[in-house]
Amino acid sequence: MFIVLPPSETKTHGGDGSPLNFAELSFPELTPIRKSIAADLQAFPVDAAVDALGLSEKNRAEAHANTQLFSSPTTPAIERYSGVLYDALSPAHLPDSARCRLAIGSALFGIVGAQDPIPHYRLSGNTKLPVHASAQSAAAPAAPTMKKRWGRSITQALQSLQEAGELIVDLRSGAYRNLGTVPGAVTVRVESVRPDGTRKVVSHFNKHYKGLLARELALAPGADAARNAHDVAELARAAGFEIEEQVNSDTTSGDDSELTLVV
Repeated sequence: MFIVLPPSETKTHGGDGSPLNFAELSFPELTPIRKSIAADLQAFPVDAAVDALGLSEKNRAEAHANTQLFSSPTTPAIERYSGVLYDALSPAHLPDSARCRLAIGSALFGIVGAQDPIPHYRLSGNTKLPVHASAQSAAAPAAPTMKKRWGRSITQALQSLQEAGELIVDLRSGAYRNLGTVPGAVTVRVESVRPDGTRKVVSHFNKHYKGLLARELALAPGADAARNAHDVAELARAAGFEIEEQVNSDTTSGDDSELTLVV
């Protein structure tokens, strides 16, 4: 089982690892695009980046961090990202056997393994990042979207795992799933039950529950043997979650297996 998490806008600072080395990142086939995006992000003037990244002046340091992308220290990706999902995941207490089942979607890196060393940065899945002047061609858009930059690369990287027999549980949010959809991956929606018995999709605490679920799936002794959505549902139930199974057949590339986590 390979669990892909969403990133977070908030990230921890510092680290004790050497500066960014693309050769140390998982999915080396993504490296050419990573290098292109990273170069453009570092060259993006801070004033312009503040606007493009939707930052307030008090968060100006986030845009400045991008200018230090190749010189600032790194830390494992699972420890770089912070926020509600990662609080629930509690990565500091996950053994390596669980960490190796986790990865994070990223606008900058595409997909990184939990242990991959990355620097502090700020870039969202819906950002339009200008191409550095020296790298522009006549045909290139001035500020392509992240989806345009990544094309099918993320999809192909994850599909290569599927072809090798790996089951992918895709917990990424919409903006990051859009950068590289994975037909056939197990997805999870979180719903709460109202007093009258009706359901509503959980928004505010969605990340919290997905963090809890990801943690238990990564720790599950039978995770490596899971082959389909039903197996994932059984592992979640064994950990105390209420899970409903449903298979949607609305894609041209295959069936997407969707699970509903009821809270």
